Amino acid sequence: PVTLDAVADYLICEDTCVPESAHVSLRLDTDAAEPDVRNGDLIASWIARSHTPFPGEAHIDRSHTPWALSLRLDGGFGKVTSIRFFPFNHDISHPADQPAELGRHGATLSLTPSGRPAGGEPLDGVVVVETADGRRTGYAISAKQGAPLADTSGLGPVRSAKSMGVSPFRLAFLALIGGLILNLMPCVLPVLSMKAFGMVSAVSTGHAGEVRRHGLWYTAGVLVSFAALAAIVVAIRAATGPTTLGFQLQNAPTVAVLTLVMFGVGLWLMGMFELGSSLQNIGSGLADREGDLGAFFTGILAAVVGAPCVGPFLGAGLGAVMDQSADVVVAFFLAMGFGLALPFLVLSFVPGLHRLLPRPGKWMETLKQLLAFPMFLTAAWLLKVLGDLAGSGAVAWTVAGGAALAFAAWLWHREGHAPRLLAFVAILVGFALPLERAMAPAPALGSSTAYAAKYDAEPWSRDLVSRRVAEGRPVFVDFTASWCATCQVNKATTLKSKTVHDFFTANNVAFMVADFTRKDPAIAAELARHQRAGVPMYLWYPAGSDEPQVLPEILNQGLVTGLPVTP
Repeated sequence: PVTLDAVADYLICEDTCVPESAHVSLRLDTDAAEPDVRNGDLIASWIARSHTPFPGEAHIDRSHTPWALSLRLDGGFGKVTSIRFFPFNHDISHPADQPAELGRHGATLSLTPSGRPAGGEPLDGVVVVETADGRRTGYAISAKQGAPLADTSGLGPVRSAKSMGVSPFRLAFLALIGGLILNLMPCVLPVLSMKAFGMVSAVSTGHAGEVRRHGLWYTAGVLVSFAALAAIVVAIRAATGPTTLGFQLQNAPTVAVLTLVMFGVGLWLMGMFELGSSLQNIGSGLADREGDLGAFFTGILAAVVGAPCVGPFLGAGLGAVMDQSADVVVAFFLAMGFGLALPFLVLSFVPGLHRLLPRPGKWMETLKQLLAFPMFLTAAWLLKVLGDLAGSGAVAWTVAGGAALAFAAWLWHREGHAPRLLAFVAILVGFALPLERAMAPAPALGSSTAYAAKYDAEPWSRDLVSRRVAEGRPVFVDFTASWCATCQVNKATTLKSKTVHDFFTANNVAFMVADFTRKDPAIAAELARHQRAGVPMYLWYPAGSDEPQVLPEILNQGLVTGLPVTP
């Protein structure tokens, strides 16, 4: 027989708490040949769930952060939907995400160290693996210090069961539709107006071949840009885990350059200088090539400024595709780019549609000058984004760069080679001026804290959400960014309205802001957790509920005031 002894310390509470202690003992007969009929099956089921020794090899690489835990198992783990490591000590941060990548013979997890000093001793714990058939297996491992094992990565991230059920063809179709809609977004319209103006000019010459060629070059520019964007997303995801759309506008030097490009295009539309006027004497062939190049770069510009605007229409689809393999990610972005380019491509290849374009005339010059103002407004918006990213100093130097571009445009009309040479120097100076300041460290104040202070809100954190939920308050979280046009429209029309403010006040709603203007790993992880690849995202926690409702990307006052206050 076996005797199990225990000492139990406990509290008996009503109005006050009384401490008590008891000694308990259980004597079991071990001579029985058969399992206990009452509890044998239950005990056996839990024994089956317990971990088993890992039949492969495990290494932990602590040479960089995050640590790399590689698990090699001949044949791999199968169709893995989840994999997580539970350590026996406190060497790693337990609540941190553990991005995992699969390989032909295993997997590699990225672990965030807790900050405790770590030597070269093995890392012990349990790895829990879930597969697409619903099976969950626990393996006890003792990972030796060493370089990552071969064939334990390279096949893309672990895909959740939800994302495994999404058809790549459905994702590609969704991306195509999203690209078509992108043509109507305010981020892209100023750039497309340039392309429309160029097409009217080309049609007026009567050369259908030139129109088709420009359509192909424009499409090539869009597709090259989206392919490059997909490659960057895949590379960043492989190096650091989940990434988001709009990341190019979280980089201050990129925003500074885009601001000057938009301003320079505005100067061109105003007639301050003419692209190609200096090439008129070289021959029509070279002029044609320049026109093709112009169409190509128009496609690139449309893609760069348009990518952050896809959130309202493709938020869920982007969240799903970010969990897919690299080839699916590339196909998704190419389909989106083709959707953006498709209207102009069709217009350039169907002669009958040319009749829909107006006849050329003096109105073209007037329209060309009018189209400069959306470019200037876009540059002003980008300046606001730059200020949020890098401060007022970067804005001032970018304005100085714009002045240098305007000086270059003025020099362009002067006669002689010297003014033209000075114009090129002024252009180089104009782009160089803001870059050093834009690359300086961002202001120390956290962007969410500063943003929240402006809108009478609390800066978001998962811990703060948990505390407000524990207080019994409903919680509304606004995941936003200053470069997100849709976010700003939702804020102006809905979140800052008196109707919504009164609703929040009457129901004691905790309003929080998660500002993603700058890179923030915690916000990126929360977006990925809800299958979103970018902002806007809005979460609503009814009172007492820790499970949020993900709201549509486009808000209205009726939708917000109609939210259930209690579960």
